[in-house]
Amino acid sequence: MEVQELNELSPLRAFDKSLHGGLGKGNLGVLVSRHGVGKTACLVHLATDKLFRNQHIIHVSFSGNVDHVISWYKEVFRQISENRDLEDATHIYNEILANRVVMNFSQENVSVEKVLSSLETLIRQGSFNADAVMFDGYHLTTASEEDVRKIKEFAMNMRLEVWFSVSPVKMDVTYDEYGVPETMLKYEELIDVLIGLKYSEDMDKVVMTLVKDGDDITPHPMQVNLDPKTMLIVN
Repeated sequence: MEVQELNELSPLRAFDKSLHGGLGKGNLGVLVSRHGVGKTACLVHLATDKLFRNQHIIHVSFSGNVDHVISWYKEVFRQISENRDLEDATHIYNEILANRVVMNFSQENVSVEKVLSSLETLIRQGSFNADAVMFDGYHLTTASEEDVRKIKEFAMNMRLEVWFSVSPVKMDVTYDEYGVPETMLKYEELIDVLIGLKYSEDMDKVVMTLVKDGDDITPHPMQVNLDPKTMLIVN
């Protein structure tokens, strides 16, 4: 299978369709759930799909373990290439890596201004024409509203899609039926797309619910789910 055909058959086309074409430049998208549900893998699958479409990605990890992130990219690519019998997979993987940069920060020790300044330097002075930034493991539920607003303004000014994978820091948090913690509510106006992930034993799938899509705040299931075995987005 060639890359063009792979793109057309990808379940991410159904994901984009659920969002009426995708997140869009200048917007913030959030994948949120309890710990261990598969948000990082989901974020990496979104990023890998963009790489297949020749887009440029900056993956910003706040976990302190860049090797873990890189391993996820390798695993997601391996599963996609094997499941779809992708031709010359090694060559393609090496090609798309040129369009990905992985950065690592400590949220506790580095201000959001410093993070955004580093991203802008990479994009402008490093001539890395990024299309999307993935904030992996950012503690959005404990960040200040002002910090989130700065990230939103950065996305708009730089014409970037920005995706977050988020789990609550505190353990005693109440979740709604879609897997969204109550601590997310104060950022609702700044978030353009909010997707809750919650494992369903009956379906043996991680159900993805579109909780907010722009001005639409009527939760409804997306056209895709997350496979708990492979951690890939599936139809």
